[in-house]
Amino acid sequence: MNDLRAGGGWSRRSPRPLRGADAADRSLSALGLDVVPALQPLAYPGRPVPGPSLLSGAELLPLGVRPLPLGQWPVAAGQSLDEVLSGLGLAAIGHRHPVIAVGSNASPAQVSYKLIRRGIPAVVPMVPVRVSGIAVGCSGHIGRAGYVAAAPCLDPAAETSLVVSWLDHDQFRAVDETEFPNYRRVLLPGGDFAMVVPGGERLGGAQLYVSSYGVLADPDTGLPRPGDGDQAALLASLLGGSARLRGLLGPGPADWVRKAAADPAARELGTRVLADEGWVLPQPGFP
Repeated sequence: MNDLRAGGGWSRRSPRPLRGADAADRSLSALGLDVVPALQPLAYPGRPVPGPSLLSGAELLPLGVRPLPLGQWPVAAGQSLDEVLSGLGLAAIGHRHPVIAVGSNASPAQVSYKLIRRGIPAVVPMVPVRVSGIAVGCSGHIGRAGYVAAAPCLDPAAETSLVVSWLDHDQFRAVDETEFPNYRRVLLPGGDFAMVVPGGERLGGAQLYVSSYGVLADPDTGLPRPGDGDQAALLASLLGGSARLRGLLGPGPADWVRKAAADPAARELGTRVLADEGWVLPQPGFP
């Protein structure tokens, strides 16, 4: 679990690992979910939670889906989620903010890394939710770690499985800090964008981070380029289509992320080149 601890190790505020009714190894390492995209940019966006789960530091405990409010679902066949959270002295579901992830915030390793390095307990319910009207594209900018991150696109015909994390106040503020100014946060109303939790509960709304730059266009269709998760292939395609990018960040994807992560000026210029090449589409219409 060296990846998760690279940001400064476990905080004194991080709870001890939780144990469910079974004795299975629920560590992110054992589950193959421990790669942190912020530390391994070509692995972006990382592996998302495979199902409804409670992230607890370096562990991922399964939530039992029930036709009940989320807070009443059992954690690893034991106590209810709200009971577990309250027992740790943390906010119950009703006092948390649901936040939709379209990129690496769906990765438990990335979320744990972001929170632990800021001294905040990484105890977060994370649930795949069916969201209508939102597709996943690629942001028109180069992020701090050197990768080109995902960004949401408006698509009335889309129905996408996206991970929603329920964050308490401190976690919410910390994630905000990692997203601004490259993303702006909007409240997605459930009345306009149906969000259905496994078990049938519908969310009244959720927070969503929208790119401040717009999204990349597909060179063949002119529509938003799908964010399929293959970062190396995306960067190779962008390098292949722009001599300016090759000169700045090339010749290959590994060179791109290394140079971009090390040099804010290179990120800024590379972002400008994406727009100059005519590859960036604005995304008006979000709330």
